[in-house]
Amino acid sequence: MAGDALIELRGVNKHYGALHVLQDIDLTVARGEVVVIIGPSGSGKSTLCRTINRLETIESGTILLDGVPLPQEGRALARLRADVGMVFQSFNLFAHRTVLDNVTLAPVKVRRQRKADAERRARALLDRVGLAAHAAKYPAQLSGGQQQRVAIARALAMEPKALLFDEPTSALDPEMINEVLEVMRQLAREGMTMVVVTHEMGFARSAAHRVVFMADGRIVEDRAPEEFFAAPRSARARDFLAKILKH
Repeated sequence: MAGDALIELRGVNKHYGALHVLQDIDLTVARGEVVVIIGPSGSGKSTLCRTINRLETIESGTILLDGVPLPQEGRALARLRADVGMVFQSFNLFAHRTVLDNVTLAPVKVRRQRKADAERRARALLDRVGLAAHAAKYPAQLSGGQQQRVAIARALAMEPKALLFDEPTSALDPEMINEVLEVMRQLAREGMTMVVVTHEMGFARSAAHRVVFMADGRIVEDRAPEEFFAAPRSARARDFLAKILKH
């Protein structure tokens, strides 16, 4: 598996002032693997996710994508960001552009695709996330769950090697969460490499190949979901699961 590593973090450290938010993080994600990162608030999950495409810089360590170290800045970094899609908690759609425009903009501007080709692919992706009928609408006309599915289609339009999800359902009303998770489950079944920061334990159980449990800036456990949920090894993980699985 390690020979086909798509994302590798080796000895990664990050501080915010005196706070050591990532402590000697080692993590490898193989091509086609779904890794779900869970843990209490403030454990470093989102920061870890955001270092993978350099939305957060690191102070020490190495991050490799497809065997190549992450570039610092400039065009090489823009190319890398095109290869690693990101889906945020707050959708981040362009409010003044239609759904179709939101999905076609980056392929045309960054990938230099012809507009007609980009639109054809965008319509196919919107169909895939169940929103083909909404292509001409603006984000404000959609529910939160629909907006997040547009955001997933937008990330897929760049044909990324991997997708990062930073708490993609935490801003959604409960009844919308499943429509987003279902799209993510389908991507997992199709073999998309995914790193998902989430509080949705059902998704972690059903879709993840591995569950990474973080606490205080460290990876405490990294195991198959059935093993982790049945018998967490650390007191921190047992405590976390007892709290989160009660409600």
